Parts: sequence; structure tokens; C-alpha cells
Amino acid sequence: MLLFAARGLSISTDPASMSPIALFLQADIVVKIVMLGLLAASILTWAIIVSSSIKLRRVRREQALFETQFASAQDIDAFAKAHAKADHPSAGAMNAALAEWRRSTKGLVADRVAVRERIAQAIDSGIASEMDRLSDKLNILATVGSIAPFVGLFGTVWGIMRSFTAIAAEKNSSLAVVAPGIAEALFATAIGLFAAIPAVIAYNRLSYALDRLEARSMRFGDSFHALLSHELDRDAG
Repeated sequence: MLLFAARGLSISTDPASMSPIALFLQADIVVKIVMLGLLAASILTWAIIVSSSIKLRRVRREQALFETQFASAQDIDAFAKAHAKADHPSAGAMNAALAEWRRSTKGLVADRVAVRERIAQAIDSGIASEMDRLSDKLNILATVGSIAPFVGLFGTVWGIMRSFTAIAAEKNSSLAVVAPGIAEALFATAIGLFAAIPAVIAYNRLSYALDRLEARSMRFGDSFHALLSHELDRDAG
């Protein structure tokens, strides 16, 4: 009996049978669905991380060049026309402000204070629209980071329940009986953490980068608003 148990134990705890692929194949349908869902979430997470990081680097580079060129521009209308299709927050602020400026000054300006307020609102709206576009995928990272551990925990609980069922069916609590179910359960937890940890880290880092980009855009918007305000005063004079 001892020899038989030892053989059974060696077969059940064979490293090949505990590989990730073997654990997936040995799992029941519920745990397999959990694992596949978490794996898909992990792939989606990394795709968003890579694409968003590349996009933010490009936007920061283009915005820095845009603001440098703007500082030396002699003709604001020509500069705005040349950058009408730029897709970063500073360009969005400038285009929105100029559109409101043209609407508000095409006739007699009766209330310069109201014009300044509308331009300020247009700048805020232009920046907000661009920031919404840039942060479009961050909600997915937040969702994966918050629910993936709990989905993995569900797989863990299910696998442990399966192990207890096996104990009851075999009337044997040896490691050979409970090891497969527990290993599957822990593997589901590991996949959940593998999906959640990068999502949380990336969400925090990308949110910080977006906050800095928004702050820089707001500073540019304030400068552009002051420029239009001075122009409004000159026109009134």
C-alpha cells in the first residue's frame, strides 16, 4: 500500500503535469473559462499599454514642437491654418479659442468681458475634448486592474471546491487527490494577478502623464487667452 501510494504521489506531482499548459488542460470548464478570460484581459491590457505609451510620447513631442513654433510665429492665423489638423491639447485649445474669437468679433464688440469669458470656456472645452480622446482606453485598464484579482479568486474558490469534492468521492485526503485541483486554483489566481498588476501600474503611470500634459496645455491656453485679450483691447482702442 505504501509503495502504491508513493507511485500515485509521484505520478500526480510530476513536474510535467504541473506545467501551465497541463494545468489548463486538466482544469474543468469553469476554470478554463476563467483562465481564458483573464488571458484575454492580459493581452488587451498590454496592447493598450503599448499603444497608449507610444501615442502619449508622440503627443508630448508634437506639442513641445508646436509651442516652440508658436512662440516665434509672426502670423497667428497662418500658424493656426498650418496646424489645423494637429491632434494634441494645445492645438485643440488654440483652434477652439480662435473659432470663438472669430464668432465674437465679426461684428461690433459690445461686451469685451463676455468675449473673454467665452474664449476661456472655448479653451477649456478644446483641452477637455483632446484629453478625453487621449484617455479613452484608461477605463479598461482601471476595470481590469480592479476586477481581475476577483475573477482569479473565483477560479481559486472553484478549484478548491473541486478538490474537496474529489476528497469526498475518493474518501482520501492525500496530496495525490487534492493537488491537481489546488494547483489549478492557484494557477487561476496567478493569471488574475498577472493581468491586474500591469494594468494598475500602467493606469497610474499613464494617468500621471496625462495630468502633466493637461497642466501644460492649460498653461498654453492661459497664455493664448492673454494674447487674444490684448488683441481685443487693441481693437477696442
